[in-house]
Amino acid sequence: MPPRGDDETVALRAVEAPPADRTMLLRKVEADRDGDPDPAPGGRAARRKAAQGAGKRAGKHGSRARRGTAEADATRAAEGAGSAGDARPRTRMEARRAARARKDSPGVVASRVVGELFITLGVVMLLFVTYQLWWTNILAHQQANGAANSLQKKWDESGDERDPGTFSPGQGFAIIYIPKLDVKAPIAEGIDKHKVLDRGMVGHYGKSPLKTAMPWDKKGNFALAGHRNTHGEPFRYINRLKPGDEIVVETQSRYYTYEMSSILPQTPPSNTGVIKPVPPGSGFTEPGRYITLTTCTPEFTSTYRMIVWGKMVDERPRSEGKPDALVE
Repeated sequence: MPPRGDDETVALRAVEAPPADRTMLLRKVEADRDGDPDPAPGGRAARRKAAQGAGKRAGKHGSRARRGTAEADATRAAEGAGSAGDARPRTRMEARRAARARKDSPGVVASRVVGELFITLGVVMLLFVTYQLWWTNILAHQQANGAANSLQKKWDESGDERDPGTFSPGQGFAIIYIPKLDVKAPIAEGIDKHKVLDRGMVGHYGKSPLKTAMPWDKKGNFALAGHRNTHGEPFRYINRLKPGDEIVVETQSRYYTYEMSSILPQTPPSNTGVIKPVPPGSGFTEPGRYITLTTCTPEFTSTYRMIVWGKMVDERPRSEGKPDALVE
């Protein structure tokens, strides 16, 4: 503040006190209001009474605050319920429309059904293929091995040789070995699919008009049929045979050894000339003791037939032991 002007510049002057700051006074008053009340005058009883009064006033203020908070919460809850209620259909017609909107369209339902049908069909086909390519082989191998073992056991127990040509359809009478292919399978009379071939056995063409010779016949063509795929597939790899590879047939009393001579990779099923006593195209020119193996081709189809021919090169009694082709 600038110095106050004074005519008597050389005399002393008492300094006037500045006016009191009203702001400070107001602050002090407010502080006094907010602070604790001054102790009540009087004795201990008076002070206790004053404290009880202050507690009642504080309780009233707290209850008011709690009521205010509860009212605010109730208001917010009511607003939320109102907004949620607005999302619901207000009329029955609106509810029906909302339900129809939530349903899938016919196109979606149809596509879903078609997809499930395709999945089911795929699973069924996979199971069928697994059954054909895997399970039928297991069953056929078990049946064929059991039949071969039963034959050998029966032969060992009985020394009498059965008369040729008296075997009933489906009855086993011999065992075929192809050492190069590690094949051992029983031979049964007839070429019935269910009674013979599907049981893992090799069938003999023994019924007219496809009747062929037996191994013990002095001349003739011993013709056999077997599966190439599934059901034991004993002839699956006969296409790998080369001239000179051995084929052995064991009967109750003898072993007959043939050597593979030629192959016809493909021919129609109607070509029955391949099992004649002297088959055309086999390379044989005169009657002899031959063997013919027939099976389907190409693999996994029955469109054509594959033919393998062989010629007998050895015959010996079982009592003399196995032929060299079966000795490891």
